[in-house]
Amino acid sequence: MTQGTDQLSQIASTLATTMGAAWASGINLYAAILTLGLMGATGNIQLPPGLEVLTNPLVLMAAGAMYFVEFFADKIPGVDTAWDSLHTFIRIPAGAMLAAGAVGPVDPAVQLAAGILGGGMAAATHATKAGTRALINTSPEPFSNWTASIAEDVAVIAGLWTALHHPVLYLALLALFILFLVWFLPRLWRGIKLLFSKIRGLFGGRRAADAAPADAAQPARPEQGTDGGGI
Repeated sequence: MTQGTDQLSQIASTLATTMGAAWASGINLYAAILTLGLMGATGNIQLPPGLEVLTNPLVLMAAGAMYFVEFFADKIPGVDTAWDSLHTFIRIPAGAMLAAGAVGPVDPAVQLAAGILGGGMAAATHATKAGTRALINTSPEPFSNWTASIAEDVAVIAGLWTALHHPVLYLALLALFILFLVWFLPRLWRGIKLLFSKIRGLFGGRRAADAAPADAAQPARPEQGTDGGGI
């Protein structure tokens, strides 16, 4: 009985670490790497062999430098959306790689499956963050961007800490989060489509307004007579 319980606990721990790393990568990859690397380097957790490279000082320095840049870029309206667009090609593959490394030395098929699931989780959280930020940027004040950015950083650190120390609780919260995404993402997508529709309408109206004076400046062409003309 005890052996079975230990096996279930190990499975839950591995699954929480795998999905936690991928989930956090989609929100803030550099904060995720720093959190995992520092906790592993200070002995707070025992990282799987595939993630031990995160404790390397060079990796921590690189992640710290990029987190410093993202900390400020993520709080400037417009810049944060451009940053998120660029990181579509970084966060999702990195989330898949971290998820594959988190399962440890197992069958390659298991690592591939973990990478696929991790990439999907990172894509979901990245899409949620990027789409929400695009809608927040319609607000003229910058405080909502700062609040969202700080809340995301806190969520990454707290989420990873929970995944590593309380895996069962994290998996329960993750299940609720996935249900929330099923409800939220279609509504987020409709909001983004409405936003881009308004932007297209705005630029279309400007083009029409610019074209109107040019049309008005053209002299009216005299109508030709229909009586065949005279001598």
